[in-house]
Amino acid sequence: MTLAPSEFILNEDGSIYHLHLLPHQIAQTIITVGDPDRVDTVTQHFDSIECSVQKREFKTTTGVYQGKRITVISTGIGTDNIDIVLNELDALVNIDFKTQMLKPEHTALQIIRLGTSGSIQKDIPVDAVLLSEKALGFDALLHFYQSKTVRDQHLEQAFVAHTKWNPEKSIPYAVSASASLLNHFKTKAHYTGITATNVGFYGPQGRQLRLKTEDSALNNKLETFKHKGERITNLEMETSGIYGLSTLLGHQALSVNAILANRATGVFSKNPANTVNQMIIAALDRIALL
Repeated sequence: MTLAPSEFILNEDGSIYHLHLLPHQIAQTIITVGDPDRVDTVTQHFDSIECSVQKREFKTTTGVYQGKRITVISTGIGTDNIDIVLNELDALVNIDFKTQMLKPEHTALQIIRLGTSGSIQKDIPVDAVLLSEKALGFDALLHFYQSKTVRDQHLEQAFVAHTKWNPEKSIPYAVSASASLLNHFKTKAHYTGITATNVGFYGPQGRQLRLKTEDSALNNKLETFKHKGERITNLEMETSGIYGLSTLLGHQALSVNAILANRATGVFSKNPANTVNQMIIAALDRIALL
């Protein structure tokens, strides 16, 4: 069945609507970053650059690092943008742009998020690197898709009960990282845990400037939550969408987090740029071996 033009939207040059990319411009291994400026921070380490395209907050550069073809794309902030990026990246490899029909053979992408995050556990220090074993999303994105089969509903229910979750908020959803990517990246130096993906930076993450939060004890509830030996370790704003959509679409995903703040101790990194750059270099070396 041919996809309707209102659903599968292309630009005049044949590129996908938001990302402005053509199928040949991306690799099967994708690095996502939030900030468009961080694309260059990653690709400065590449041996060669093949192409670079930018539209709005979506900047994409494809090149080669140690013989590995890699695409780096900025998503901007939040899972609403992740919905665009993941669906359009999938379309670039799994939809025939000429016939506008689904390809008979599925292509799986490897998607690695390199991002910044804040720890909520006192024993996870700033400047550490944390791998997200699971993501717990407060953003509702996955509820718009048929997603029950990929979610850890027992963890979701335990979390709702522990926090006495306000029913006016969307029900949190939990999705695991790619086991193969997690095992490939994990070393003794890495921390691991459940990453909570929030819908905002201030109130949703318990910050109060001039506005009072609905639940002033939420971060403490997150910190004290335990489920089958697992705990919530850090807060950010994209991982749940990446894990959820990647799993539904048949791709592998892993979120690698540079811990720049510790919310439990009130400490912020003294050299965040160095922490992020060291995370990037280490991740590129692991990606080159995929």
